[in-house]
Amino acid sequence: MNILVISVHPDDETLGCGGTLLKYKETGNKISCLYVTDGNSMQREVIPEISDSYGFDQSIQLGLPELELDDISLNIIIPKIADVINSLKPEQILIPNRSDVHSDHRKVFQALTAATKSFRYPFIKKIWMCEVISETDFAPTLPENVFMPNVFVDISDFFEKKIQILSKFKSELMSPPYTRSIDTVRAHSRYRGSQINVNYAEAFMLLKEII
Repeated sequence: MNILVISVHPDDETLGCGGTLLKYKETGNKISCLYVTDGNSMQREVIPEISDSYGFDQSIQLGLPELELDDISLNIIIPKIADVINSLKPEQILIPNRSDVHSDHRKVFQALTAATKSFRYPFIKKIWMCEVISETDFAPTLPENVFMPNVFVDISDFFEKKIQILSKFKSELMSPPYTRSIDTVRAHSRYRGSQINVNYAEAFMLLKEII
C-alpha cells in the first residue's frame, strides 16, 4: 500500500502515528511524509535524520511558515498540498485532527478537505485523522471537538523505536508531568493499548474508507 502522512510540523508524524508508520514500513508498505512547515530551526535540522529513521520513500517539505498559516489563503495552501498528493497518489492518508488547539493543524485540515475529494483523487481509499498529544487533548471541551477513536493500531513491537525517534526532537520535549514528555507519551500509549488489550497502541478516527 502507498501511504502518505501529513505532518504539519516536524514531530507531528512521530507523536501522532510514529509507531504505525514503523509497523507499516516493516510490512512492506511505501511510506511518504509531507512536512507542511519546517518548524523551528532545531526541528528543521533533524528532518533528514527523522526521515532516515523511518525509511521514508519520499520526504517532502513545503516550507510554509510555522505559526503563520492562518495568514495564508487556502487558495495558496490547497494547490501545494494537492500537487504532492497527485504526484504520490497515496491509497491511504494520515492527517491532522480537525479540532487540534494549534491553528496550523486546523488550517491544514481545512486544506485537506479540498485536497482529498473522491472525484478528484479517486486513488485515495482511506483517511485516518491522527491524535497528537498536547494538541488534540487541549482542544476546547465542546462536543464537536471530542476525539473519538474508532481505529487502533497495536504498536507494542515498535513503541521503543518511536520513543528513540521522538527523543531527537529535544527542543519540543518537556519534563514530567507536562503533556509533551516521554513519560506522558508512554502513559498515553499504554492507555490506548489497554483499550485493545495490548501493551502500546496509537488511536485514529476513520474519516473515509472505500472498499
